[in-house]
Order: sequence, then structure tokens, then C-alpha cells
Amino acid sequence: MDTIILPKVSNQPTLRFVFSHPAHFFAFGFGVGVVPFAPGTLGTLLGFPLFYGLSAVMTDPLLLASIGFSFVAGIWFCDVTGRHLGVHDHGGMVWDEIAAFMLVLFFIPPEPLWQAFAFLLFRLFDILKPSPIRHLDKGIRNGFGVMLDDLVAAFYALLCLAAWQRILEWAGAS
Repeated sequence: MDTIILPKVSNQPTLRFVFSHPAHFFAFGFGVGVVPFAPGTLGTLLGFPLFYGLSAVMTDPLLLASIGFSFVAGIWFCDVTGRHLGVHDHGGMVWDEIAAFMLVLFFIPPEPLWQAFAFLLFRLFDILKPSPIRHLDKGIRNGFGVMLDDLVAAFYALLCLAAWQRILEWAGAS
């Protein structure tokens, strides 16, 4: 078995690091995660073209399965990359945002206003990490933990959007 020699990693990984291993390439969102400002926000934004590119060529069940696969694959991407960096959840690893936000996009109407609020709510929950997100982020120190806290942030965003939809329906029925 061949040994992969990885480049020395600093606190801020470079594109060289990102391209040194397939897991790094995906974990860092095809390189988006090396941007020194707001990598999580940029990773979330990357969820838009990925989702709509996939949705253009897939049926809904296949698209949902692909999003599920991206979550499972992300566990490996983030676990390997975190171990190579020596940082369990480096800020540049954005695959968790990408996969979780694609799930949000799957369940909301394809309208700009809904998408904007979905984006803002997801980022709010991902940044503030209300309970149990913060507990999951601190307590599960592997690729699964990296992916799981963003999945819960996606759930919170979807819950708020569903409540808003019910309020709109109720107000329209009055």
C-alpha cells in the first residue's frame, strides 16, 4: 500500500493542502474553505449551485438520496481532514454547511424570498449554535460531529420556515 505524503499544514491551510487529498478537496468545498473571511458563509452559498445543478438532472427521490450520500461522505471527508489538520472542526471545512444547506433547499419552495430567509436562518443557527448544537459541536469530536451540528442547524431553520408558512396560511385563511 502506498503512503500518501501530506504537505506541512499551518493554521490556515493552503490550496496545496486542499488538493493533496480527495477528502481535503471536498471538506474544503473545492477550495472555498481556504478563503480567509467567512468560509462557512461561502460554503453555504456554494450549496445553491450544487443543489440546483443536481436538481436539474435528478428526480426528487434521487436528489434526496444524493444529499443523504453527501452527508455520509462528508463524515469521512471531515474526519480525515480534521485528523490531518490536527483540528477536529477547522473553520475552512465547509462540506458540512454545503450538505446541510442543500437539505434545507430541498424542503423549501424554490422562491428567492424563501431561499433568502432559509440562508439567513441556517447561518444564524450555525453561527450561534443554540442548544443542542453547541453541545454536539463540543461533544462529538469526529467527522460525524462536524456534520451533525450543521444538520441540526438545518432542522432548526426548516422548523422556523415551517412555522412561518403555517402563520401565513393561518393569516390568509382569516
